[in-house]
Amino acid sequence: MKNIYLLGASGSIGTQVLDCIDEANDFRLVGFSVNSNLKRACEIIEKYKPEIVCLGKEEDAQFIKTKYDYMPLKVVYGAEGLISLSIYNSNDDGILINSVVGMVGLAPTIEAIKIKRNILLANKETLVVGGEIINKLKKQYGVSIIPIDSEHSAILQCIEGSNKKDINRLIITASGGAFRDKTREELKDVTIDDALNHPNWNMGKKITVDCATMVNKGLEVMEAHYLFDIDYDHIDTIIHRESIIHSMVEFNDNSVLACLSNPDMRLPISYALYYPRKVRNSFSRKLDFDTLTKLSFRKMDKDRFPCLALAYKVGKMSGIMPTVFNSANEVATKLFVEKRINFLEIEDIIFDCVDYFEKNYYNANEELTLELIFKIDKDVRLYLSNKYNL
Repeated sequence: MKNIYLLGASGSIGTQVLDCIDEANDFRLVGFSVNSNLKRACEIIEKYKPEIVCLGKEEDAQFIKTKYDYMPLKVVYGAEGLISLSIYNSNDDGILINSVVGMVGLAPTIEAIKIKRNILLANKETLVVGGEIINKLKKQYGVSIIPIDSEHSAILQCIEGSNKKDINRLIITASGGAFRDKTREELKDVTIDDALNHPNWNMGKKITVDCATMVNKGLEVMEAHYLFDIDYDHIDTIIHRESIIHSMVEFNDNSVLACLSNPDMRLPISYALYYPRKVRNSFSRKLDFDTLTKLSFRKMDKDRFPCLALAYKVGKMSGIMPTVFNSANEVATKLFVEKRINFLEIEDIIFDCVDYFEKNYYNANEELTLELIFKIDKDVRLYLSNKYNL
């Protein structure tokens, strides 16, 4: 039985991870984190009887500690608590599943790698802002990083057993999000409720908005670059409305392998848990090729989705610029979710921030460190707070 340490247990991915754990007696939830969902934390504690739990705030941690004082439960909180959770039982062969949202997932992943703990990764920001650091550590400590994103899981399955030299390009599919059929003129009046109405997937608020702006696809491109060591000029994106093909790999002989399934995040989660096996489950539906009559594709329009083009630019620049892009998006998306800005202002804020930091902070020869990443993140938020009177 494999020990599981789950960051972000109450979110969409974390909830589906627990669904997969419930499928068989192959895994034991030893520890988990939630940010502020105390009700969900209590449900998980009472069902799985973990050894360690991490809360976002000290007062919530104290509540849990008092409520379960009859249990041998270690309770931690905050950023340091996430690190404590990620390296708990440092000598076992457990797995860290990182499904938190945002840069908070970076430091725990780094510390888990240092104790040679394998990572199942659903937190895009870890590789987007820290891919240069993560890949060096991964090689140094000999750990595996298995993606949980459906797109990257599909690529992994398509290249399994292949020679990297034979790969010509990765083709990452995108549903297009809630506004895929709207013109830029029509985007002026869309609301947060409109944005959250994703046509194919049920996800958290931030990632659903990121799908609408296509920032999510930009983050996935950067993530794919670091996961598979493929140059940006050999990573393409394409609109695929049905979300049946989750990504494709084109080889040097022009043959293409694709991974198809009905959209269900529990499939890539299960694959990551059992990698490289594909085990039976009770939740996935078979593709019905009698009724599946159409798989459509449309060229990605980077004028329509300018944040995707910007993601390629900052990815190629590397260094601090992916952090600037990511942090600006986190701030702007939060403002949109809170109904403080309109949808198109998300793009305005990201472009403004990238332009300012490129001109005033960027040094192509500067070594990227964890301290620098967190400093730039703080500086981005301060810059936006001052400029937009947040």
